[in-house]
Amino acid sequence: MNYCLMHKNVAVALLELDEETGFIQKAKALYEREHLPCGVRVLNGLPDRAALNDWWLERSIPASRSGIVRALEILDLKTTKMLLLRCFGLSLSDQYWMKPENSGLEWGQINFFENGFSEDIGDVLLGKTDKSADLDFSSPDNTSDGCLKKRWKILDGKRVLLKSGSNPFQQQPFNEVIASAVAERLKIPHVEYKLLWDDGVPFSVCEDFIDTKTELISAWRIMQSVKRENGVSVYRHYINCCERFGVKDIGPAVDKMIVLDYIIANEDRHQNNFGLIRDPDSLTWLGAAPIFDSGTSLGYDKLAGQILSGRDIECKPFKKRHEDQIKLVTSFDWIDFDALSDVDEEIREILSAAGKFVDDERREAIIESVQGRISALKVFASERSPQRDELIDDIPADSAEEF
Repeated sequence: MNYCLMHKNVAVALLELDEETGFIQKAKALYEREHLPCGVRVLNGLPDRAALNDWWLERSIPASRSGIVRALEILDLKTTKMLLLRCFGLSLSDQYWMKPENSGLEWGQINFFENGFSEDIGDVLLGKTDKSADLDFSSPDNTSDGCLKKRWKILDGKRVLLKSGSNPFQQQPFNEVIASAVAERLKIPHVEYKLLWDDGVPFSVCEDFIDTKTELISAWRIMQSVKRENGVSVYRHYINCCERFGVKDIGPAVDKMIVLDYIIANEDRHQNNFGLIRDPDSLTWLGAAPIFDSGTSLGYDKLAGQILSGRDIECKPFKKRHEDQIKLVTSFDWIDFDALSDVDEEIREILSAAGKFVDDERREAIIESVQGRISALKVFASERSPQRDELIDDIPADSAEEF
């Protein structure tokens, strides 16, 4: 069946989709090249179908989502990709959607920012219902990413995301609150997370930071906009791509993300959970997105002894080790270490609410590990020679234009 890829009210391209598999089978026409999803090339006057499929299928729930096998059984679907067209591909992260050809549908009628949505899919994904009949598939939960159970709800008129943790410690929701607290102390732009309990299970809750006038473009999509040249690091490629889009002050924003991730030992800052904010109407790039999705940190899946050892901590998105990634930071002058002097007390208070999930030994191990990384960061920041001039010399001012 033919669908028109839409960007709010802008018709972008005419596509043929297989409604059974969710795959884009053919790109039939291109109307507005500038409004194509970031990173999708044009070949012989048409959008690259393979790149479009990559972008489109990135919107689907990953097969690794906790509880997804049972959810698909209830929904009577073979894959999560089949959910995409059930909600026209609508998301609460951007303004793209698929309009059935000649349907007469309008953005204002169906977008989830201004209209209500069903809670049926969220109930199924969280294992709250076995109901399989008369389900309303009009939900942004169809296009939510990540491996943890989550759902969107409207609370007090605001779109909020609820996200659970993983066994055995259910620690991620508490980590989100801790990351918010650390970011607040360091004046790092961030999404505020709070804690909510539902049937004895902890969830993190955050308000959607995207609205009808903005959209999130992931770092992965941004880095697909230009092929990375040999010899150019992932970090430098990202910086170059952002500068190419006119975001000249991206360096300080990345510095703050790297520092926060170092302090909380974030293991999953993958390239889909940070990026840039864009105006969907003018296509103007507005700057770095606030920091969000920091739950996979603080030894979330490790025993207390492992947390204290500081070993086997993975690192993303630029280096494999935090000790190497922190060296990418161009300036530490903005860090107010005094603001972190009593952060241990706040962390202890947050984790005390975890009850049986986080015992005293685990809580104190987490606090000690954070204090150790703050101390190491303070030493590193004081001993390191300034790098800003060397970085400027290494990267010409017009290098973005060369890309």
